[in-house]
Amino acid sequence: MKNKKITKKTKRRLTFLSCIIIFLVVTIITTVFNDFCQIIKNRNEIVLLNDTYNTLLHEEESLQSEITKLQDMDYVARYAREKYLYSLPNEVIIRLPHEKE
Repeated sequence: MKNKKITKKTKRRLTFLSCIIIFLVVTIITTVFNDFCQIIKNRNEIVLLNDTYNTLLHEEESLQSEITKLQDMDYVARYAREKYLYSLPNEVIIRLPHEKE
């Protein structure tokens, strides 16, 4: 076996290459970690937006139902009597207290 001596020039090359490799590995790890964090953040946002979307769909359905009901004149008259205490001429409104359960 031959004894090979490592020269100063070879040491410098190895040191330089090691530094470059370490820099590249750290850069890649940092990039992958940031992308992973962004993916998790986006997934959480998707869940939140889907919940908001479903809530808004339910609200839209109830508002459409209310629109349909308000087109019925009998419903409008009953609603005005109950909510705003409107009455017909010669009609008296008596409010009864709600029972506590």
